Amino acid sequence: MNITITNTYGTAHHVSATNPSHVTSCDRYRLPLVATLTPGHPGYEDMVEILKDNGHDTRPEGYGLIFLESEEFSATYFGSIAQIQTYQRENADGAATFDASQGVTYARWPHGKGWDDFLPRVFWNMKARGAIAEGVGLVTAFAHTEVPGAEVIVYEFEGTWRRGGEPKQLVTYHCTACHLDTFHDCGHVHDNTGPDRRRWAARQARQHLISAARHGVGDQNGACRPDNGEMLRAVNAAAREMWGTTGNALPDADDAYCATKGPCSVIRELRAGVRPPVYRA
Repeated sequence: MNITITNTYGTAHHVSATNPSHVTSCDRYRLPLVATLTPGHPGYEDMVEILKDNGHDTRPEGYGLIFLESEEFSATYFGSIAQIQTYQRENADGAATFDASQGVTYARWPHGKGWDDFLPRVFWNMKARGAIAEGVGLVTAFAHTEVPGAEVIVYEFEGTWRRGGEPKQLVTYHCTACHLDTFHDCGHVHDNTGPDRRRWAARQARQHLISAARHGVGDQNGACRPDNGEMLRAVNAAAREMWGTTGNALPDADDAYCATKGPCSVIRELRAGVRPPVYRA
């Protein structure tokens, strides 16, 4: 399907020619982690298995590592320890570059035995970079293909899986054309554990837009289906009958409700640089 998805916030990414939800690369990355890995490290043999499988295990002394991340993609660079130590010294002011041709780069950050203990949890919104808090803030956003002015926004936030539950750092997306809350759409809110989770949330945001372009907004076969206040009207009617009142207990429009009690209220605070309350706490 030929569809162009336009970034409105964040870095533009390259996608597959046949699938605009599948990001393949990016021109600009953040380098949030730099490290070295030597044979004495616990789990070393398991960690370099990825290199052995591809015939790239060529440094018996170990490896210098650079972990790259963009809003929707990540990669891992394996080079010499000397190269990475030089990079660390020269990057004291944050202006150093490194020559990726000296080593080998793999898509994504490694997972599995050894790596899961080696890699710390890294959020896109980092307090050291001026974020409101660790893992709290916008990640990226896309212009809606069918509704002018609307966006599908990917964001990190603090929320609970159930009312009164333990607050967790989560990531999801929100469409300001339909205002559906992803908490009620299974599989669209993720524990914010690393670049892969944020990449997946962004992929789902892209899929939402592709569905809107394919089916239109409001089609029962599509993902972008505004309720047009139907559920709110039902709740308000039940509340009026139960309490014997004439006023509405809730705003009677989805955008108004979302702006005060839903994801839009979180996103508004994030854009204002204010830490929102824990969602659904």
